[in-house]
Parts: sequence; C-alpha cells; structure tokens
Amino acid sequence: MYNSRKKQLEEIPTEITAIWKCSNDDCSGWMRDNFTFSDNPSCPICDSPMVKGEKELQAVVNLSPTSSK
Repeated sequence: MYNSRKKQLEEIPTEITAIWKCSNDDCSGWMRDNFTFSDNPSCPICDSPMVKGEKELQAVVNLSPTSSK
C-alpha cells in the first residue's frame, strides 16, 4: 500500500529588510540593499533611479567577499 503523506514544510523566517525600489510607478523592480554594487543604483529593468525602502522578506545572508555592507 502506498502512503501518500505530505511532508511538513519548514517555516522560513522573515525579517524587515532594507531594499531599493524603482521610482517609476509603472515598474515593479526592486533589490535588496546588501546585494547592490552602487550607493545609488539604477533599476535593472527600466534604468530609472531607485529609492530606499523596506520590505518583509525571507532572511538571506550575502556571503560575497565583495559585499561592503
């Protein structure tokens, strides 16, 4: 007999994260602050300036050696 129990999904912790979001209202581009290469990034989708903001996201650690933040 086949037992088709679903595995319990582990809950991933979230936290308030600093982000950059596109200033263009028609664009939904955003990126985490600690994954940017510039102090004033431009949107990778529409090339508009980006503004700082916050968003509740899953916790991620940037282990890149070039990360200066």
